[in-house]
Amino acid sequence: MPGLDETNNESYRYLRSVGNDWQFNVEDLHPKMLSRLYKRFDTFDLDSDEKMEMDEILYWPDRMRQLVNATDEQVEKMRAAVYTFFFNKGVDPVNGLKREDWVEANRVFAEAERERERRGEPSLIALLSNAYYDVLDDDGDGTVDVEELKTMMKAFDVPQEAAYTFFQKADTDKTGKLERPELVHLFRKFWMEPYDPQWDGVYAYKY
Repeated sequence: MPGLDETNNESYRYLRSVGNDWQFNVEDLHPKMLSRLYKRFDTFDLDSDEKMEMDEILYWPDRMRQLVNATDEQVEKMRAAVYTFFFNKGVDPVNGLKREDWVEANRVFAEAERERERRGEPSLIALLSNAYYDVLDDDGDGTVDVEELKTMMKAFDVPQEAAYTFFQKADTDKTGKLERPELVHLFRKFWMEPYDPQWDGVYAYKY
């Protein structure tokens, strides 16, 4: 069965364009990371047809619009960031992304992110995280607190008790507020890095 490569995946295309020959090997993944990724796919696959469509992805920023006091400009910025992020994660605007290809698409995206970091290029994780941060910061104080974080959990159909475990892991300087780099750091650790059991409780053990 054909897999992903530079002809059908944006992250592979990027890696090959800069001379990176990284290739996916499912045996490199911890079983708990596999389980985590498939659970996330199933959250996005709204019609349960084992294919992630861009329309399904864009449901989530529209849901955020309903939950927060965001401006049209903030929501459009979030939609654009979500589109760019998931396009680079392998969700084709026409053909979507099959469940069987999701794990590989996620891992090649992670390698592309590491390559961008090595080359000093902008991070797409940071692009997405910052777009959500702008919307979550409801009181405009430049930080995100637990109550604001609950909104993100609700928007993504994650139990709101996860806001507390997420916050505890993310608030590395223990100020009681999340700053932009802390949110980006946790997203990277949880979804992009090799499996580490210390992060298991981030979403209240739901992922």
